[in-house]
Amino acid sequence: MFSRSERLRYLLSLVPGKKRLGMYRFLPVFFCIGGVMEWIMINVRMGKETFYDVYRRKQSERQYARRIEEDLNVPEK
Repeated sequence: MFSRSERLRYLLSLVPGKKRLGMYRFLPVFFCIGGVMEWIMINVRMGKETFYDVYRRKQSERQYARRIEEDLNVPEK
């Protein structure tokens, strides 16, 4: 197990910018990963829908259900 830790430490030491950025040198990598994930969620279709199509549909369904519930809870005069 100790050798794995040393291997990992060695691999992490290969990332440039240790002196200047310290532990924040990995931030650009994660920023790029987040950007790629966002691009995939917007542009890649699974079947006929993207992630945001599903999100918008679910949001409108919740809004419709809330309006129906509010209409049913209105006291009659």
